[in-house]
Amino acid sequence: MQLPPTPDTPAVLQMLNWIFRPMPYMEECTKRYGEVFALKLHKNIPPIVFVSNPQDLQQILSQDTKELEAPGDLNSLFEGLLGKRSVITLSGAEHQRQRQLLMPPLHGERMRGYSQIINDITAKVISQYPVRQPFNIRTLTQEITLRVIMQAVFGLNEGFRAEKLQQLLGEILENGSSVWLVALLYFPALQKDFGPIKVWGRQEELQQQADRLIYDEIQERREHPDASRTDILSLLMDARDAEGQPMTDVELRDELMTLLAAGHETTATAIAWAMYWIHKTPKVKEKLLQELDSLGDNPDPNTIYKLPYLSAVCSETLRIYPVGMLTFPRRAKTHITMGNYEIVPGTPVIGSIYLTHQREDLYPEPKQFQPERFLEKQFSPYEYLPFGGGARRCIGLAFAQWEMKLAIAKILTMQELELVNHREVKPQRRGLVTGPAHPIQMVVKSQRQVSSRILQTSST
Repeated sequence: MQLPPTPDTPAVLQMLNWIFRPMPYMEECTKRYGEVFALKLHKNIPPIVFVSNPQDLQQILSQDTKELEAPGDLNSLFEGLLGKRSVITLSGAEHQRQRQLLMPPLHGERMRGYSQIINDITAKVISQYPVRQPFNIRTLTQEITLRVIMQAVFGLNEGFRAEKLQQLLGEILENGSSVWLVALLYFPALQKDFGPIKVWGRQEELQQQADRLIYDEIQERREHPDASRTDILSLLMDARDAEGQPMTDVELRDELMTLLAAGHETTATAIAWAMYWIHKTPKVKEKLLQELDSLGDNPDPNTIYKLPYLSAVCSETLRIYPVGMLTFPRRAKTHITMGNYEIVPGTPVIGSIYLTHQREDLYPEPKQFQPERFLEKQFSPYEYLPFGGGARRCIGLAFAQWEMKLAIAKILTMQELELVNHREVKPQRRGLVTGPAHPIQMVVKSQRQVSSRILQTSST
């Protein structure tokens, strides 16, 4: 049995293709080599095997402790931003400990308790945009999600530290979304300043400033504990592991940065894509507005969250151009078989979420935005996996879905928006995730009011 096929181009060209055009490159490799192929993307590790067949995905995501492992060292590209004690960069028992400490504030009643923050911030941000003045929808959604993170996660709303930290974190994440900064991650020899070009040094300087503010906030709360606080930082400071031990300051800092990176940038992009597709597809917009208008004024957040068509729109948004295009990598512990190929011990294996979501056999006309497909069929966790799966499944997925649905509902019921133009917007790499290749320009046409006609119709 042979090893998975690898492009015969030099490794540096494979890396450049991967850095600058990952999604077209994966599609080209699939057409040429089939569902299982390998790319040489790191000098110090074997070629990474990519899979997109649901059966193969089930094998790698459900065998995390048997045939494969999910080690944090394969996520070392995230260390510069998240740190060495992040749930993403830790392995084994340490990784499991951090997950268990992080889970409670991001699920259940704790998570639903942030509904008012999400609604208030969304309403405040969207109301600041004047009528008929074009704006980039992603700028709006980034402002919403960053403010939500600052209040719900950091517990900071106003004051110098809050404003300065928000400004620094926004700049850190915006700079980190540059494809050139990603290139520096893959080519460590370039991680230095070149005369007036201080891309790497500037990012390190911003991170150091933000870290000082974060550690100051942690120290202040240790010295002046407040049991009434319900933000995630306070809950994490109170959390204890199985041995009764709390998180250290470094662990708190690294997990805060993880929640920021995973919960701000990605959710902002998902909401921006949703607004693009809703307004680019008139039938979708009409059907969604009917569903939202039928709720009347001030609907319960739980009711919004459970709306079938809103859920389908969000699911299709996360399918067509998933923000996270890959699962976190696994490493083979034993000899395993995928397709007709042998995977030898030590080989990294990664699931391509993007390729899976573009499969014709699962999603007919995959480039078309069709929310109805999620009303007509229930997909397995290996056919639809925008948040990854297995031991490395996104820990904030419930919070992200909650925020996404509430923010979309609030925007659509407050303002009548439209696209400035209907040109097609494709995805591209944005840091270590994806985002729109061009700004999605929108305008506020007018403030919306709940349609009395629809309310009357729904009550008869």
